Amino acid sequence: MKINTDDKKIKELTEKGVETIIEKSNLLKKLKSGKKLRIKFGIDPTGSKIHIGRAIQFWKLKAFQDLGHQVVLIIGDFTAQIGDASDKQAMRKPLSEKEIEKNMKDYKKQIGKILDLDKTEIRYNSEWLKKLTIKDFLKISMHFTAQQMIQRRNFRERWDNQKPIGLHELTYPIFQGYDSVAVKSDIEIGGSDQLFNLKIGREIQKIFKQPIQDIMTSKMLLGLDGRKMSTSWGNVINIIDKPNDMYGKIMSMTDELIPEYFELCTDISLKELEIIKKDLKEERIAPKEIKMKLAKKIVELYWGKKKAQDAEKEFQKIFVEKETPSDIPEIEINEKKLFILDLLVKTKLVLSKSEAKRLILQNAVKINNEIQKDWRKNIEIKKGSLIQIGKRKFVKII
Repeated sequence: MKINTDDKKIKELTEKGVETIIEKSNLLKKLKSGKKLRIKFGIDPTGSKIHIGRAIQFWKLKAFQDLGHQVVLIIGDFTAQIGDASDKQAMRKPLSEKEIEKNMKDYKKQIGKILDLDKTEIRYNSEWLKKLTIKDFLKISMHFTAQQMIQRRNFRERWDNQKPIGLHELTYPIFQGYDSVAVKSDIEIGGSDQLFNLKIGREIQKIFKQPIQDIMTSKMLLGLDGRKMSTSWGNVINIIDKPNDMYGKIMSMTDELIPEYFELCTDISLKELEIIKKDLKEERIAPKEIKMKLAKKIVELYWGKKKAQDAEKEFQKIFVEKETPSDIPEIEINEKKLFILDLLVKTKLVLSKSEAKRLILQNAVKINNEIQKDWRKNIEIKKGSLIQIGKRKFVKII
């Protein structure tokens, strides 16, 4: 495949959603040279689902891939056992090999929603890191100091607050940096929180007298509530979320995040982005209308036009026309009576009784359209009863 050196495409690639480039002039020179470049990106399988914040880098990889470059995707099955400390305020629990294997199970399927896997070089860093001897590692680590590692922002904050910093955490950037040597990367991309690790990769390539990779980091995407995107806070959109759920989650986010999500999570051009920002600023179009356009675009990227149209219709049906959804899950319950907390857990609408109690106290639980306010209540089980939590979760008893 011939390398595409179109100026407009290169401008979009190097500007839209980009936080930092090191070294930009060198990167542009490489991209315009017509040479096929090796674009490195590493991901540790620390969870089983990839959210759209993580997917930002995959879309950048797709842009490189569409220009004809070689994407090298490194799955950190070795480094996940250490745990990347980037942007972490406490020591993270290292994963076992069994946990990593479980998390990796569906990674390719999810990544395949974005990248052409037939054109992607997929590597696992245990391939070379398991072979690295203690002597080899010491030779590399002698080029760095403890001060260098501890001066990174989150380590410095933990040091100042007298929170522990594991010795194993200090080794992580070196292992990730060695990945660049192993795959001979020309460019490495990552989130802005990864900049320290990516710079270490450049230093280790110098040690091994390799050409030094350029770096591109993307802006970080905030969660639906304006806080950092975190699975534990429930403010994420996963790329395998069902179309209706994905659409509904986007519609629930704060209006202030609309431009950011258009920039980082859709394929609109820089020109279109400026128009949307202007429309919002000058209040020419209602935020809800723009958000519906955003929701449809994001769902379309992962599920196609038909599913995106269906999700839009379903949203209109439930939230505008106030009808019940057309695809309500059904559950068979044999008990004649259940305490309401047990019922909500049994229907899998909640994960725990404590969550069920919290939602009842928030008036977020309805049975047959009646708000439930008593978390101690005993519920008579009747076929056809409709249980609802919030605006999007429903289940029908059969």
